[in-house]
Amino acid sequence: MPRIVSLLPAATDIVAALGRSADLVGVTWECTIPDGSPEDIRVVTRDLLAVADPSDPAAVDAAVQAASDARQPLAAIDDEAVAALAPEVVLTQDLCRVCALPAGQATEALDRLGCSDARVVSLDPMTLDDVLGCITDVGDAIGAATEAAELVSTLRARVDALPGPAGADRTSAVVVEWVDPLFAGGHWIPDLVEAAGARSALGTPGGRSSALPWDAIRSIDVDHVVVAPCGFDLDGASDQATAVLDRVPAGAAVWAIDADQLIVRPGPRLIEGAEVLAAAFAGRPTDPALIRRIR
Repeated sequence: MPRIVSLLPAATDIVAALGRSADLVGVTWECTIPDGSPEDIRVVTRDLLAVADPSDPAAVDAAVQAASDARQPLAAIDDEAVAALAPEVVLTQDLCRVCALPAGQATEALDRLGCSDARVVSLDPMTLDDVLGCITDVGDAIGAATEAAELVSTLRARVDALPGPAGADRTSAVVVEWVDPLFAGGHWIPDLVEAAGARSALGTPGGRSSALPWDAIRSIDVDHVVVAPCGFDLDGASDQATAVLDRVPAGAAVWAIDADQLIVRPGPRLIEGAEVLAAAFAGRPTDPALIRRIR
């Protein structure tokens, strides 16, 4: 089996879901190290973002913007660790330089370290279908094509079991991917909302997230506002949802969700995220460890 370095948390989740955790030799500081990974698995990247309070979304955004303006990288790869690991497959991305090491930076590092024979797979999904396609791509790269096909089939069946898009009179929802400044979730997030049986009131399906004024939410009639800040767990999302209650329509139900695990990380648990949203929108019981009604 190939020696795998994952430079993307979602890719690590996919490898684990395919039953190949034992082949992971390197991951990022943001990855959830799965059960069954080698005891000597290495963290091969480090965070370069200088921010005084990582829980403050405005401070994080300012730090990212400052690094971008200065053309400074947000993460660095541990050359010595990667060279020692001699990976055969490297999983990376070019979708978001904030979320993980860009593919180009990873390829340059591998060339520099004499690891140019490693297969680099860039996972850059824009839609929910693309995410499922990434599972197939990872399976092909790591010798788990059969397992990937079975997993994708199972996940598609779960999506098919959800309410899905309905008429124009169905409930409406906005997923907030960042609160300061406001970003309404794009990429695959509107697909999750639609699969959960709601109309996505903001955010472009398959399009990039973009900054909006809070009036964009205040000016629409929306039934649910789901605060799902990128990289934050349920408690972090709850804090931010509470902080913006006065910015959303008074009649909207406001939810906080474990964004990092269920909404913004494009891996197998997105389907669970859609299932959780469907229960919340329909007024059914929800798991308090995953989603929380704020108002």
